[in-house]
Amino acid sequence: MRNDPAIIQRLLTTTGTWAVVGLSTNTARAAYGVSAVLQGLGQRIVPVHPRAETVHGSPGVRALAEIDTPVDVVDVFVNARLAGDVVDQAIAIGARAVWLQLGVVDEAAATRAEAAGLDVVMDRCPAIEARRLGLGG
Repeated sequence: MRNDPAIIQRLLTTTGTWAVVGLSTNTARAAYGVSAVLQGLGQRIVPVHPRAETVHGSPGVRALAEIDTPVDVVDVFVNARLAGDVVDQAIAIGARAVWLQLGVVDEAAATRAEAAGLDVVMDRCPAIEARRLGLGG
């Protein structure tokens, strides 16, 4: 079930690797602050951005396929027009879940992810959900 509260809680409270697509050193972008919250929750972040910048002490990669460890969640901070391609890449690398940020809605991509067995959270923010659940970070 998409946006299942139990899945949201599990993703935020079970330590894992989050590939944050669209994360750069631009402190004005939401991805920068949200990734810091994720780290505060004990998550390992992997910045995924064409510039492959190191963010919050975590070395970046240019594409999901470059990540050399299993990915628990692909956090999608890109325009909704580009989200479907990112979701397809998440499926291809065997990610366990995709989390499409606030305003990032792609029903067809979410359906493909669910059909491939991934948990799907869409049009939600992990930082807002963490606060709502009373989690630190």
